[in-house]
Amino acid sequence: MQVSSSNSSTQNVNDSQTTSTGVMKKAMQVQEQQMQQILDSAQKQSQQMTAQKTGMGGSLNITA
Repeated sequence: MQVSSSNSSTQNVNDSQTTSTGVMKKAMQVQEQQMQQILDSAQKQSQQMTAQKTGMGGSLNITA
């Protein structure tokens, strides 16, 4: 009976570790997606600033 109990405890620990690993992997994926969004946004803002500085792009600053 103790062997069965021990095996059950070991299985619970293994299940818990598997669940924890899965949660950690998902959290890392979410962080990677968020970082990619931040980098994309920063690149877009940089392009917009460059376009405004050079007068080339979506909005042209034309003054007489």
